[in-house]
Amino acid sequence: MSRNRTFRGLMALAAAASLLIVDPLPQMSYADFEPPPPPKPHRRSGGESFPPLPLPATPLRRTEKKRQPAPPALMGKIIYGKPMWMTTKDGRRFSYKDWQSDTTDMHRLLKWCNKRLGIHYRSIELPLKDFSYSPAELPVLYITGHEDFVFTEEEIKGLRRYITDGGTLFCDCCCGASKIGQAFQREMLRIFPTRPLRAIPPDHPVYSCFYEIRKVKLREEGAAWREAAPNWKGMNIGCRLAAVLSTYDVSCGWARHEHPQGRRIQVDDAVKLGTNLITYVLANYQLGRALSTETVYFDKSENARQETVVAQIIHTGDWDPDPSAVMHLLKFAARQSTLDVKFKRVDIDLRKADAFRYPFLYMTGHRDFVLSEQEIASLRAYLRNGGVLLSDACCGRAGFDAAFRREIKRVLPDADLELLPADHPVYSSVFKVGQVKYTEWLKEEKPDLKRPMLEGISIGGSLAVIYSRYDLGCGWEGHTHPYALGIQQADALKLGTNCIVYALTH
Repeated sequence: MSRNRTFRGLMALAAAASLLIVDPLPQMSYADFEPPPPPKPHRRSGGESFPPLPLPATPLRRTEKKRQPAPPALMGKIIYGKPMWMTTKDGRRFSYKDWQSDTTDMHRLLKWCNKRLGIHYRSIELPLKDFSYSPAELPVLYITGHEDFVFTEEEIKGLRRYITDGGTLFCDCCCGASKIGQAFQREMLRIFPTRPLRAIPPDHPVYSCFYEIRKVKLREEGAAWREAAPNWKGMNIGCRLAAVLSTYDVSCGWARHEHPQGRRIQVDDAVKLGTNLITYVLANYQLGRALSTETVYFDKSENARQETVVAQIIHTGDWDPDPSAVMHLLKFAARQSTLDVKFKRVDIDLRKADAFRYPFLYMTGHRDFVLSEQEIASLRAYLRNGGVLLSDACCGRAGFDAAFRREIKRVLPDADLELLPADHPVYSSVFKVGQVKYTEWLKEEKPDLKRPMLEGISIGGSLAVIYSRYDLGCGWEGHTHPYALGIQQADALKLGTNCIVYALTH
């Protein structure tokens, strides 16, 4: 485990520095599955809702006569499935439902996290019909099992609202069962038809926010353990990972037992992944709530002489991770610059729209993307005829960075992105920007980095492409992104304004 990464995870949680020393995970032998009696009906008062972050939560009050109130619930396992029958080794038969495959998984994971992260939360079990679908009541919903399942239409609507409003939905394929994994991916497409689950890239903070996890031990039934990169799939709402699927079993690992059946992640690695999931959810809780409201801004001033449109490029990756970022930038630019214009954002598909209608293009994302030959030709003609493209890697993700460098080389094969000198006019077109403040997550990696690191390609003496390896859009948006590798809000807005004004005046 990396002490540096652990420290960064603890900073996001505001936990104690003493947690830097982590003991080895305890090993437990496999015990035959036997579900407990059915849970009692769940009732909760309004006083037990999820407390505001940052963590740790406010200590519980003590009284002399009354019992200490229960800690708030963080994670809830969905009760579902039809009764099935199992026969034990001694011939006893009993019924259970698929959600009961591992009866202690959540409890043991949260017990571990409470100790290691310095938090105090509990888990619950509940049917969706009894749930309010409010992330404030329950930030994580958890579904596990082996078999196919189907959400009702009411549950689909509720889960769409829950995830959009900041909740996280996690699915575990118990024993690596394929049926539940296929069902979860199908049901997620019913919830968000345009947002399929995709492989979570290895540089995602869910793999490094507490434990540094580059590889885990995996095993298929009948095979030996092998090491491989984590294989979770996920779906984002904005920059937040909002739904996660583990196709290899982690629930048995959380329950601290192993058996040879199925496909599974080794116990220690399963617990580490679960701890990172909890860390990530808690650190991004406020971001999820903030992203539930998309800000749209248009300057409707009657005195504006002309309309200036920033066109955001639609591409095959997650092209709009910060839906309100450009609007906040345009509002700031209109207020701070001397340009008497009307600002507006539109979204364009380079295969369908005429890029020459727009003086300024913007492109961003987290993931890999590929431009078609038609898009390449359209963007090349646009840039060679005086247009300007601004691009940044959202959250500083490596996937988009590698893709943008590759694709812009296809667009302009005879040119290279070069670091702009400190005296370049783009750093002084409105604001004089000599140094910038970077996010805490980036300062951990590059403590000596002070100057802006914009790169560019010039055509005919003027910049045609402006690129930031480090995030700008999260800074424009104004919400705290705890795991962004980027520039903080004030300087991100200044740099963005400088880029717009430079594009309009050169």
